Amino acid sequence: MRLILVRHPSPQVTSGTCYGRSDVVVAPHEMAAVRASLQASLPAHVPVYASPLRRCADLARVLAQDLPASTLIYDKRLAEMDFGSWEMRPWHAIARQNIDAWAANMAHYRPGGGENVLAMAARVEAFLHDLLREQHETVVIICHAGTIRLLSALQAGLPLEETALLAATSAHKIAYGATVVVDF
Repeated sequence: MRLILVRHPSPQVTSGTCYGRSDVVVAPHEMAAVRASLQASLPAHVPVYASPLRRCADLARVLAQDLPASTLIYDKRLAEMDFGSWEMRPWHAIARQNIDAWAANMAHYRPGGGENVLAMAARVEAFLHDLLREQHETVVIICHAGTIRLLSALQAGLPLEETALLAATSAHKIAYGATVVVDF
């Protein structure tokens, strides 16, 4: 199965803000630019899956119409990590000791009391397991950088904790509106 993973457009959030699970919006011009860039490159008549967070759901809805998609399914397991009390706070306002504690225990530390990377990896793995049972040839998934890194890391077939660490420590090089293709 080929997964075409699409990162959402740039949200309306001040640079340097932690906004994992927060449901932030995308400016109309950003949405239009990403939509236009993806229209010609994505296959038609394939299922489209998306995080229910607006920055993904809104893009998925317009792309599903453009393609047209065979189905459009929102799945909460594709949402970005929940950073708890860190959500919508500037990264520089979060105590350095807390960021260091997270860096020292990437898989298990719960930033801001929210979700840890291992828990996120478990829900993304459960989504992937269910998806693979459906035996589609190709699907489009509109989601977040963290979700894309986890889906890419799951391709290696490592134990879940190693997968979580691989995703958490991989360099973040996924641009807004970019696509990553992963074959399973």
